[in-house]
Amino acid sequence: MINSKKFLIPFSIVLVLSAIAIVFYMIWPAFCGDNNSDAETTNTLTQQEGPTFNADSAYLFCKQQCDFGPRTMNSEAHSRCADYIQSRFESFGCKVIRQNTTLKGYDGTPLKSTNIIASYRPELTTRILICAHWDSRPWADNDPDSTKWHEPVMAANDGASGVAVMMEIARQINIYKKLDIGIDFVCLDAEDWGTPQWSKSQDDPSTWALGAQYWSRNPHKEGYEARFGILLDMVGGQGAQFYREGVSKQYASGIVDKVWAAAKTVGYGGYFPDADGGMITDDHGPINEIAHIPTIDIIPYYKDCQASNFGPTWHTVSDDMAHIDRNTMLAVGQTLIQVIYSEK
Repeated sequence: MINSKKFLIPFSIVLVLSAIAIVFYMIWPAFCGDNNSDAETTNTLTQQEGPTFNADSAYLFCKQQCDFGPRTMNSEAHSRCADYIQSRFESFGCKVIRQNTTLKGYDGTPLKSTNIIASYRPELTTRILICAHWDSRPWADNDPDSTKWHEPVMAANDGASGVAVMMEIARQINIYKKLDIGIDFVCLDAEDWGTPQWSKSQDDPSTWALGAQYWSRNPHKEGYEARFGILLDMVGGQGAQFYREGVSKQYASGIVDKVWAAAKTVGYGGYFPDADGGMITDDHGPINEIAHIPTIDIIPYYKDCQASNFGPTWHTVSDDMAHIDRNTMLAVGQTLIQVIYSEK
C-alpha cells in the first residue's frame, strides 16, 4: 500500500513511502491478477439467512453513480449524485437525512460536504451502522502516467462500489422485510481529499476521512448508538480479497470474526482469507475513536500487486466500470446480508 490514506500504520502514525511503482496497465494482470482464482474456491453453503443479493442490480447502481462523472468535491456531478443517492434510498423505504457542512481541505480549500444517512426503521433503538464514502478522488496521483496525476478519478471502485452494495442491501431488505433491527446506511463525504502524493505539503492523516470525522463529532441523531459498524471501501474490484484489517482488529475484533465467519457460511470464504492485512487510515478510524462505535473496514489487500496493495486501479484514471467485478460485490453483499439477518 503506497499512500497513507490506507496503509500500514502503527495506530495513529502514518508510514509514507517515497516511491511510486511504475506499472504499465497492458501487463497489470501479470502483477495483480485479472481474476480471483483463490476467491473462486468457496466454502460449502450451510445456512443462508435473509434475501439473495443481486449483483447485477448492485452493478447498475455503481454505473449510475459513475454516469454523473467524477463526484469530486464542489462539482456539479457531486451535487447531482447526492440527489440520486437520496432518491434511491428513499425508494427503498429508508428515511434520509442530509448532513450539510463546509469542511476545510488539506490546502485550505472550502469543501461543501454532504453526509447522506439513510435509515431503515429509524424508530428502532437497536441499530447496525453500514457506511461507505461516496466522493471521488480529485487527483489520480498514483497513476503510472505522471501526466495524469492532476486528473480526477472516476472512482467506480474507490467510492461508488461501496454505496452500490449498500443500495442493493437496502433494496433487498425493503422487499424481504423480516428484520427487527434498524439499519443506518451512512454515505460519508470528503473521504478522498487527503494530501496528494505530488503535493509539497507533508501528508497528514487528519486530511483524510473529513466527512467521517464530522459525522463522528456530530451524529445525525443526538445520542446515536449502534451495536457495531461495517465500513465498505473498494468492494467491487477485480481480483479482490479482503484480509483482516489491523485497526478493525484493534477496536472490533469480535465483529471481524463475525463477518469472516458469515462469509464462510454463505460460500465466500475465499474472498475473506483468515490472514492479516495492514492497518488502514480510513473512515472507520474516527468512528471508532470519536463516536466510539466498534467498526471494521472491509477493504481489499492485493499482497502481490506492485502498483499498490489496494490494487492496480487505486487512485488512477483506470478506476472505472471496466474494472468492476460483479462477483466481488456479490461476495461482500451476501456476506453482509448474512451478518444482518443473523443478528437477534
